[in-house]
Amino acid sequence: MIVIKLTKRQEEIIRLVKENQPITSEQLADKINVTRAALRPDLAILTMTGILEARPKVGYLYSKKGGNSIVYDLIREITVAEIKSKPTVVSEDTTVYDAIVQLFLNDAGTIFVTNNDYLVGAVSRKDFLKIALGNTDIHKVPVGIIMTRMPNIITITDEDPAFEAAKKIIEHEVDSLPVVEKEITEEGKEMFKITGKVSKTNITRLFVKIGAGK
Repeated sequence: MIVIKLTKRQEEIIRLVKENQPITSEQLADKINVTRAALRPDLAILTMTGILEARPKVGYLYSKKGGNSIVYDLIREITVAEIKSKPTVVSEDTTVYDAIVQLFLNDAGTIFVTNNDYLVGAVSRKDFLKIALGNTDIHKVPVGIIMTRMPNIITITDEDPAFEAAKKIIEHEVDSLPVVEKEITEEGKEMFKITGKVSKTNITRLFVKIGAGK
């Protein structure tokens, strides 16, 4: 079995839940003096591993299952390479209109943008919605104008555990993460090629697969 190494804050959350259960995330955040958003990754990990139990409209309860969750062991062993899927990619000079078309044709939550095959940016549905509601001519504006640029994009690699991908998606509140391979150009610059993506859907499929015993 894999031994779970909890952070000090996670240990504090467990102590507070034991002493005050049921307790809401708002109450926990107030007692620890942090925001609910800051607690979200910790609570997700503690419930996913079976240490805490989350009950809608009630709060968090301590579970006697502790950290010996089979699900925890499995998602620690499964790598990103095993669950990633094909990303939706457009070039930096693609118009916003054409990028939106690709978004819906591929039922994607995020479009990844490349330049000379290297990842340079990402655009979410929220980004597209903002510009579509304005007076901008989306048939003329390139997607490179509205994208979030590297290095402000959270990435993962094939070797990372699926657990790490799930944690990053929750922690950074994004729809999906690009799976990348690092390359050093002739000029000595560090660049990334996108080889896939891991989205909330990929993570959900993984949990369904584990639950079905496959």
